[in-house]
Amino acid sequence: MKKIVVEGLKYRYPGAERLALDDVSFEVNAGELIGIIGKNGSGKSTLCYALTGLVPHFFRGAYGGRVLLDGLEVKTSTVAEISRKAGLVFDNPFTQISAAKETVFEEIAFGLENAGVPREEMAERIGWSMKLLGIERIREKNPFELSGGQMQRVAIAGMLVMKPDILILDEPTSQLDPQGTEEVFQVIRNLAKEGMTILVAEHKVEKLAEYADKLLLLHDGKCAAFDAPKRVFSMENAESYGVELPLAAQIAKELDLRDEAGLYPAAPDELLALLKGRLQGAAGTGERLTE
Repeated sequence: MKKIVVEGLKYRYPGAERLALDDVSFEVNAGELIGIIGKNGSGKSTLCYALTGLVPHFFRGAYGGRVLLDGLEVKTSTVAEISRKAGLVFDNPFTQISAAKETVFEEIAFGLENAGVPREEMAERIGWSMKLLGIERIREKNPFELSGGQMQRVAIAGMLVMKPDILILDEPTSQLDPQGTEEVFQVIRNLAKEGMTILVAEHKVEKLAEYADKLLLLHDGKCAAFDAPKRVFSMENAESYGVELPLAAQIAKELDLRDEAGLYPAAPDELLALLKGRLQGAAGTGERLTE
């Protein structure tokens, strides 16, 4: 089932000379986890805004093409209608925190209150989201007394409690340390397994290589690739787009280690499987592995 359909999307910010998005087209199935990669200025954040209606309803500018969310066309729908389909988590939690609530619990409840969700259901959803993000112990703290990483988790929890069918995250781990990043990606993966459709714009390609079903590579506003991580990172010109290869692909490239399809591994487990196969093959033929 197609959850997101983007057809010939073009967008230029007011006063800008060049297109921020230039003829971008792709489709996403329900329950897929898609990573959006590309160097700074490639259009990642703009695409996130376009998928949630901020482009063109808030930012205005020149707009062309179509974006469909579960059949709902973004351009002809209101932001309120779109928000019932898709939620957006910004890279900076200060833009997401309402500043209207005094505790983390109340902040996470903010959207549910506005939606008129019954109090008993609110408490259940808030508890569920706080447990997912590991923030139960800070429930009574003021959101603005938290670290940047804690605030980002609160921002993500505040969106998750709304239980959107589609979740868009723009650099969600920019404020997090490696452990926090891993925990957030595990949450994202589990939500996708439960059927939520998720798109993550992220510079940390190691995690996208490990968790994403597909990668959308943007370059100067154009879609340079949309495929499985190992296929994207095996492109001969992948690094020319300003994207650093994950460590597994870098090691495999140095060793000229490819799978049966001629692709470099993208994730650590894929690399280990290929190394194990090479070692077993070398042992079987008596080949010396070291000099």
